[in-house]
Amino acid sequence: MNGTHRPISFLVAFVLILTTSACKKFVDINGDPNNPTEPNLSLLLSGTQVSIAGNFTGINSGGSAVVQHWGSGNLNRWDQSGGTFSSSWSGFYTGAIPDLETIIKTGTEQQQWGYVSIAKLQKAYLYSIMVDVWGDIPYTQAGGTYTDPVFDKGQDIYNSLFTLIDEALADMEKGFTVTSSADLFYQGSKERWQRMAYSLKLKMFNQIRLVDPARAEQGIRTLLSSGVPLMTENAHDFTFRYGSNVTPNSRHPWYINSYNTSRSGYMSMTLINRLKQQDDPRLRYYVFRMRSNAGLANATNGDGYYGRYPGDGAASPADHSTRAISGIYPAAGLYDNGTIATLTSANQLLNNEGASAGTTANSFRIALFTSGDGTGAGILPLITNAMVNFIRAEAALTLNTGEDARKLLLDAVTAQLTSVSTLSASNKGNAIPATTITGFITRLGQQYDAADAAGKMQLLMMQKWIALYGNGVEAYNDYRRTGLPQLEDLVSPLDTFPFRFYYSETEMTSNASVIANRDAVQRAQQLTPVFWDK
Repeated sequence: MNGTHRPISFLVAFVLILTTSACKKFVDINGDPNNPTEPNLSLLLSGTQVSIAGNFTGINSGGSAVVQHWGSGNLNRWDQSGGTFSSSWSGFYTGAIPDLETIIKTGTEQQQWGYVSIAKLQKAYLYSIMVDVWGDIPYTQAGGTYTDPVFDKGQDIYNSLFTLIDEALADMEKGFTVTSSADLFYQGSKERWQRMAYSLKLKMFNQIRLVDPARAEQGIRTLLSSGVPLMTENAHDFTFRYGSNVTPNSRHPWYINSYNTSRSGYMSMTLINRLKQQDDPRLRYYVFRMRSNAGLANATNGDGYYGRYPGDGAASPADHSTRAISGIYPAAGLYDNGTIATLTSANQLLNNEGASAGTTANSFRIALFTSGDGTGAGILPLITNAMVNFIRAEAALTLNTGEDARKLLLDAVTAQLTSVSTLSASNKGNAIPATTITGFITRLGQQYDAADAAGKMQLLMMQKWIALYGNGVEAYNDYRRTGLPQLEDLVSPLDTFPFRFYYSETEMTSNASVIANRDAVQRAQQLTPVFWDK
């Protein structure tokens, strides 16, 4: 996305996974040097990174539906089952986690501390996210050795992960050498992995601030005062970059779902309306309209933003060619340069300046699914410079960490607007004009100055919710921790608000440590908050 990172071909990553699997299964008893019995750490590392990103898709979709970034999916109606996240669960536990453990074990034996430290940081990140969405999970007995691993308490896992991050940082100082092509995130940069490590600790400290405010405040203050490197620019982002290959398909999952003749899902009217109401230029980047006059329920009296309100379970009409779809951010689809008929003179930053009116009264631009319709080479923002600034602003407002919350908020939004602009410009779209970014930030600062303490927090979390479009898991975490921003009432909910995600039904019916109480355990997922949600 930014100039310091080379886009990595997903085709290469795919081949790496296949090759890695073959290497793990092959053992040459004669010790042929051309067919080593030791795992290839370079291939394994790339494989874990592709696996983490690929299996993040399921929980990302679930989180995006809950927080109303998307207007469809079972979780949009608060409904889930044992099959909802089975793919993510099994992908993490049978793919990424065993391979990370192999890298840590073999790398330690070979004193390949660069690979060991990266594997430990990826393990810490992955398990922290798994605790965030599932709560209690197998940890101490995970990795393939135990057939019926026990479920450890989420709080105990978090405590272990803080230690694991420190171990990884110490391992880096023993010697850090990683083949650049093996590391799809940072191309073997020790400095950027250090920034990721400290930023992950910052995020985790903020996550526990409700249940252990003293530890959270002290942990964040120590990070800020000790001078350790956090993410401070977009080049430091812990972001997975998809490719543009069609076979094998390396493109962003949202692009794959939207840019085909049988597209699935609806854009969220909650997101669309808030961006319009707040005069937010990101609307043209987040959403692409298929018809200029498309309205709700496939009507022809709208302005093209045909999506759905949260919890709408009505059957889908024949609307594949009219519903709005994912735009150029973060999926690298299409930038929407069409006229928005409902804009008024009050819209200064989201406006029709330079926009195209379309070719006919009821025609806009229909995506033709050719090479000209975007690239699919989008991003999955896991931890970013923008997120770090939002977290520091939240901590300043809630934990009195001594930083300038106003400046951090403005820096966070500037960073994310720049990220949107950069991705668009590199994928056949328009950059956000510098004057637009400046105008947006100036107005946001004025709104912050005019708000009381509660209003400042509301403004912060609304902006973070908008900026987290593309990472529904973190938005889901934020909403459970803060209750902000306020979400819309569901049209037709099927259950109560989901405090955690359901476990894989396969785990519930095959793991002897939970099988006796599987129904009660599973139902508790819907009703019981994770340990940090007070």
